[in-house]
Amino acid sequence: MSDDLQEKLDGLGQDLEVPGVAAGVYVDGEEIYAYHGVTSVENPLPVDDHTLFQFGSTGKTFTATAVLRLAEEGRVDLDAPVRRYVPELKLKDDDVAERVTVLQLFNHTAGWDGDLIVDTGNGDDALARYVERMATIEQVSPLGSTVSYNNASLSLAGRLIEKVTEKVYEDAMRDLVLAPLGLDDTLFFANDVMTRRFAVGHTRHDDGRITVNRPWALPRSAHPAGGMSAPAADQIAWARFHLGDGSARDGSRLLSEEMLQRMKEPTADMRGSALGDYVGISWLLRDVDGARLVSHGGTTNGQHSDFVMVPARNFAVISMANCGPNGPELNHLLTKWALEHFLGLREEEPEPLVLDDGTLAAYTGTYETIAAICVITAEGGRLVARTEHKPEMAAALGDVDEEQPPIPLALIAGAGDPYIVPEGPAKGMRGYFSRDAEGRVNGVHLGGRLAERVPAPPAGT
Repeated sequence: MSDDLQEKLDGLGQDLEVPGVAAGVYVDGEEIYAYHGVTSVENPLPVDDHTLFQFGSTGKTFTATAVLRLAEEGRVDLDAPVRRYVPELKLKDDDVAERVTVLQLFNHTAGWDGDLIVDTGNGDDALARYVERMATIEQVSPLGSTVSYNNASLSLAGRLIEKVTEKVYEDAMRDLVLAPLGLDDTLFFANDVMTRRFAVGHTRHDDGRITVNRPWALPRSAHPAGGMSAPAADQIAWARFHLGDGSARDGSRLLSEEMLQRMKEPTADMRGSALGDYVGISWLLRDVDGARLVSHGGTTNGQHSDFVMVPARNFAVISMANCGPNGPELNHLLTKWALEHFLGLREEEPEPLVLDDGTLAAYTGTYETIAAICVITAEGGRLVARTEHKPEMAAALGDVDEEQPPIPLALIAGAGDPYIVPEGPAKGMRGYFSRDAEGRVNGVHLGGRLAERVPAPPAGT
């Protein structure tokens, strides 16, 4: 089986021109690993079992697990207002600041614009200063009304951990999660990572060039949302814990089995979203071929990860690639192959509808979030989305292309204006358009985030 995984990974890595990848599978009680390529095109070292990759937003499940440990100790109530623990929280909508609960931070239903990417420094006050900046965030949707992916909520959750434990976030995470599980190679800070073999992010350009992305590290304020690095073995160890009964491998208990299972149960419905069908407590849930998948991948600056578990089959697959936009495509194809190869699970893709440009005109226009502007046009019977980072986001990301490759959106049958990406690096990604009370399209869920439609200027202006 290990030869099968290695052969598949090598083939995908070569076909998609991804510089380096690390992958792992947990099946039938056995751990299988495969590695491909190099850590960096500028300083190429072979990717091996010691290579650290940034795994991005899978780190949200680490933050959630730490809060659940505090909940079982009676120090946090998931249904309590966040202000009970972070009384200084201020938002543009004070009613939301008063009522938002701890759970809503982890199921992406807080409703404020979630992509506030701001570097508040490397000091121990980074999260406190980030929470101060949250007073500037717009409320996009009513509290609890819809799922829209929210990084800011997780940084706030990290600050909650600091307030409850009276420790900086990284120290609290080491005590609550990483050390008890023996995840000694799961690291936050560049100063720790740089003493190991580690991957750097890349971008593959339209002309075929592959270049290194800078900066390498996320701001410290983003650590709770996805600022960790790890080798493949630590990611599989994380999967084994969440497939288990709440105990570490030495038998010590971190969480009750009931609480661990609660993380995997739906708390919010997001059917039609790119994220899946439901959100648990941080975990993203979807059903494939009659099996419940529990997952959470991640993206940083040129590094991309997949992390998928099938609890009923005691199975997990992880993949970490160091190049975009083809890295996510590699991860998706490898995960899809692993589910079918090891478990016989096959995901059927819906048939796109064929519509005229006049019908598609209802969906065209400009949409935006705090971080990006998306222009959707109708071209040749389908929709095409072109996204460009806003200047503040582009500055935070560093030397990567501000304009992203166009994404085709093909409408499919079903309630709620759903679509699927029929081709390209994002093939298979789903989403949907939202409508207002009068039935007009007023937003698009793209990549799991709600982007609001910008009203068209009056004719003649």
